[in-house]
Amino acid sequence: MNGKNSLRRHKRLLAAIRSYVVFFLLIAFIITCCMLLFLHTMQTSVGITFTEKGIRTAAILTMGNVLLLSLLCTVIDAVRRKFTVERPVRRIIQGAEKIMHGDFSARIKPFHSIDSDAGFDVIIDCFNRMAEELSGVETLRTDFIANVSHELKTPLAVMQNYGTMLQSPSLTEAERIEYAKAIAEQSRRLADLITNILKLNRLENQQIYPAAKRYNLGEQLAECLLSFEDAWEKKHIDIETDIEEEVFVESDDELLSLVWNNLFSNALKFTEPDGTVSVTLKTEGDFATVKVSDTGCGISPETGKHIFEKFYQGDTSHATQGNGLGLALVKRVVDIVGGDISVESEVGKGSTFTVKIRRAANGEIQGDS
Repeated sequence: MNGKNSLRRHKRLLAAIRSYVVFFLLIAFIITCCMLLFLHTMQTSVGITFTEKGIRTAAILTMGNVLLLSLLCTVIDAVRRKFTVERPVRRIIQGAEKIMHGDFSARIKPFHSIDSDAGFDVIIDCFNRMAEELSGVETLRTDFIANVSHELKTPLAVMQNYGTMLQSPSLTEAERIEYAKAIAEQSRRLADLITNILKLNRLENQQIYPAAKRYNLGEQLAECLLSFEDAWEKKHIDIETDIEEEVFVESDDELLSLVWNNLFSNALKFTEPDGTVSVTLKTEGDFATVKVSDTGCGISPETGKHIFEKFYQGDTSHATQGNGLGLALVKRVVDIVGGDISVESEVGKGSTFTVKIRRAANGEIQGDS
């Protein structure tokens, strides 16, 4: 530390000497030019003759003035730099060091100088905004890790418990089958969680690029809905559809299938037996509007504000299976394809998710014969 302080003092001394020499040469040049012009004018216009002694005296006085003025300018410049350059730079460096050490709450107080619009206040404002963004990212990262740990721990604990129970020699065949099914179910849940995490990571890091093609949106909705036939028959759920024909979109069909599969899965999951799930597709101007409605438990206003956040679950008891990533995936995909998604819900009466996708321009269907 002493060595660093000594080095800093040495650098400051060299900087002061350099400034003094610069000002000395500048002022000496200016005063010399002015004196030569003055003497020449006095000699030609007035006819004054300068003696050697007078010139020597004037030179000494001029040299003293140059030295004094150079010193004065150096001091004034040093004070100016200390308040207008060194202080802001030191404050910015201190803030940057706090950020480097993980303190994302660090903020720099602006100076509000006269030329702040073109000075350090602009840099400080950008720094504070950067720190705010980093703070938000760090919070999301911390929450993400905590939520992933929790979601991974739950199925692993269940699998571990049932695996331990399966080792008991006194189990009946029916109990062994039940425990094995529970382990398989939790394994699928764990696999789904990891798959969704990887998908969401690829989407957020722009590692998945939409491969747009023109296709019939109604046919895709019907195919995705039919894949859940076993689920709605098991719960005796009525399916109502109102799908307009010949509605084409130009988008990535694989990405949009993630949207429909997640919305249909949630609608069936949260709808009680003998309930109703409806799917509609209508054209509204340049957009194709898809609505997925259910008669399930509904969403509270507070839950609705966070419904598209990663790992957020309205059912805090986790009584309903899920990992809180489905709707985050849906929101990210809809954003990528340039669409819009919203939700309307009332507790105890169900929910309606509305997705708007821009329709394809009229023309031939690519890939169809």
